[in-house]
Formats: sequence, structure tokens, C-alpha cells
Amino acid sequence: MKTAERTIAAISTAYGESGIGIVRMSGPLAKEIVSRIFVPYRRKNAPQNQKQTPSGAFVFRDRTMHYGHIADPKTGETVDEVLCVYMKAPHTYTGEDLVEIQCHGSMVSLRRILAICLENGAEPAERGEFTKLAFLNGRIDLAQAEAVIDVIRAKTGKSLETAVSQMEGKLSEKVRAVRKGLLDLLVLLTVNMDYPDEDIEEATYAKILEGIRGAESGIESLLSNADEGKIIREGLSVAIVGKPNVGKSSLMNLFLGEHRSIVTEIPGTTRDTIEEQISLRGIPLRLTDTAGIRETADVVEALGVDRSRDAFNRADLILLLLDSSRDLSEDDLSLMEAAEGRPCIAVLNKTDLPARVTEEDVRSRLKTAQVISTSLLNDEGTEVLKDAMEALITGGKVRREEDILVSNSRHIRLLQQALSELREAESMTKRSEAIDFIEVNVNAAFGYLGEITGDTASGEIIDAVFERFCLGK
Repeated sequence: MKTAERTIAAISTAYGESGIGIVRMSGPLAKEIVSRIFVPYRRKNAPQNQKQTPSGAFVFRDRTMHYGHIADPKTGETVDEVLCVYMKAPHTYTGEDLVEIQCHGSMVSLRRILAICLENGAEPAERGEFTKLAFLNGRIDLAQAEAVIDVIRAKTGKSLETAVSQMEGKLSEKVRAVRKGLLDLLVLLTVNMDYPDEDIEEATYAKILEGIRGAESGIESLLSNADEGKIIREGLSVAIVGKPNVGKSSLMNLFLGEHRSIVTEIPGTTRDTIEEQISLRGIPLRLTDTAGIRETADVVEALGVDRSRDAFNRADLILLLLDSSRDLSEDDLSLMEAAEGRPCIAVLNKTDLPARVTEEDVRSRLKTAQVISTSLLNDEGTEVLKDAMEALITGGKVRREEDILVSNSRHIRLLQQALSELREAESMTKRSEAIDFIEVNVNAAFGYLGEITGDTASGEIIDAVFERFCLGK
């Protein structure tokens, strides 16, 4: 699929000060424009052996880095010292002629170079347009394109590893393998639909059922790790809750490896929620240290308690801290009741002090939660707590190396829709219903899977995907 003949340009590095910055151009005029604005460096007294066109423009060699300056052709003014590389189509990221200009990472310099590119025939790139060109020109499929933005936004080693795997096309391979099986099945169904006067043998329904179940198995395999994949991509919201002075801030500081929250023996020291991003064994967590939840007449503390309750209600995982050296209070019991049935780990802290509450006491009142005993003062039980958190996130499953993590919500939804269609087709096949009806559901599943790779995605879907990208990518 070829794109419109236009040459686009954008700044491809993040805004702000940096050692280098990059302006990127893609399109049929990219080489002509850069040849017009680039002035090569020549050593003093060196032979004049740089190739030039009759007009004096510099001639770029394919995939060779050239050192020199960018100058405004109108005024001759030198803008910045640069390195330029020209890459000839079709073996480039976009599938078109591509130029990258590396200059100093000053926004003034980058904007001036971009302006000169635009003045000389380039057009401003839209969000994600370089990657969109790669997709439209057949360099990558839609799932791989979406993985590009996941690589850019990866917060942990695991999220980067998952995104790179998908960018390399491993998810697409699995999806295409399932679609190939469904295509064979659709051929079988169509043949039987084309000869309605022939009796459909029982063996034919058996073959149809075999094909449907094979596709279901492939999709179920992809969905089996989807919850973990989504967490690794988007992160998990974890709220540390409990009444005042049970060790919430100490636990927050332990996770962060620094003294982010103030820790004192005075109850109610934390008056507001404190949020931080951390990585727990490669899993991104949005960790919230909350104010102690209790009834209070203090107006400022009450505002903090309200925010803590809100964080409690929104959390994907609750770490409920309890003080083992004090009897369970009404505030403790109220929190335990609210946490019942939610993803929760009860942390029985201060085991370095004489015990007034045991793990059994907690389990008898909070039946759906794990209970972990810790002494945050002595750093005891914290690795067990991390083990429990990781197991809760991954479901306790050990992933095989060849397993694919489906992390994108759009992909998960489409896989679920395809599986639903196939289960309906399986049910009809078992009842030996008309082939025409079965074909409708199988074809729908085939279409849903095609939306993942972009084979059947509409222009509206494709545009929505690339609108999430940054400029210059």
C-alpha cells in the first residue's frame, strides 16, 4: 500500500536540553532538501574532492554519516554544526527516502533547522506519521506499530522486553497462525455452502469442530497471560492503607529505597496521599502512601483521610497494615471489612514487639486476603511480602520462554471477541446447524483477529492508533 507523495519533517527527540537532537525527514524530496541546506566540512588545504551537483548542492552517499553545518540557503547563515545521514528507499524505517540531521540538543537550534526544512519543501509531520508510513508501506503491521509506542513508554525492564517482543512481530506470528487455520476452515465451509444439494456428512462437522477448537486453543493460549501483560504495560495501582502509626510510611520508604515519606512515632504525621512510581521485579507499580484512616476532628487530617479512602477504593491491590503489638481497633476492623473480597495482602507489622494479634486472628476476620508478618524496623518479612505481591500479579504461574504476553487492551478485547464468536460457532456445529450460520461466526472471528495486525482494520481505527504517538516517531 503506497502513501501520498509528500515529504514530512519533525523533531524526533524530546523537548528540553540534551547533548544531541535529531530532525527527521521522510519522502521523495528528503535528499534534495538536505543537499540544499547542508554544507560539508572541509579541512584547511584539503583537496576539493567532495562530490557536488552542477548547482553546487552536496551529493549524499547512501547510509554514510557526513559532518558539516546546516545553513540557510537564503542568507548563507550557519545554524549549527551537524552530522547528517541519508538512507535510500525502500530499506528504511518508513520505506521512503529518509534523512536524519543530528545537531546540538538546543530547542532553538532544532526549531531553526526544522523551519529551514519546511521552507525548502517539507511539510510538518503529524503524530506518529513516520511509523504510520512504515505500516502503510508494508514495513510493519499494526500490532508492531503499536509496540513502538510501548517501547518508548516502557517503565521497567519487563515492559520493555514485552514491547520489543511484539515489535519484532512475535505476537503477529501467533495471530496469523490462528488466522491461517481459520482461513482453511472458511474454505471448507464455503465449499459445503456452494453445494447445498449434497448431504453434509457427519465427518464434515467433525472437521469443522476440529478447526474451531484449534483456533480456540491458540486464542486461549494468548489470553492466558493477558492480565499479567496488561499490568506490565500499564502498571498496577497499589494503596498502602491502615490506621495511623502502623508503618505505612516505613513500607513506602522501603519500596522506594529512600526516605520519601516522613516517619515519626507521632500518629497522623502523613496528612496527604503520596504517590510514586516504582518497579517491583520488573513490574511497574503506582504506589500510594495514604494518611492514616481513622475518625478525626482535625479538619486538615480529615481531608487526608478522605483522599486515603478514595485511593483505597481505586486501588488494584491493597496493602493493609496492622500493628501486631496492639489489639485490633474499630478502625482496623472497619478497614478489614472494606477490604474483604478485594485483592488484598494484610501486613501484620511490628513483630519485633510482643504480639497482641496473630496471623490466625487476622485470617479469621479477613478470609480472602493473604497475611504476611513483618518487622519493617528490622527489615524482616519484606522479601516474603514482595514474593506474595508478585505471585498475586502473575497468578502464581511460571511463564515459559516461548509464551507471548498480550499487553495491549485493544488486542485483548479483539481476542476475547474472536473467542466468543468461535464458541458460538462450536455450539452450532455440535448441534449440526446450517453451515451458513457457522460461517458467519467463523468469519467474524477471522475479522477480529485481522484488526490486531491491521489486515482488516478500518481507516478510523488506524488513525486512532497513531494519534497516541508523539511527533517525530
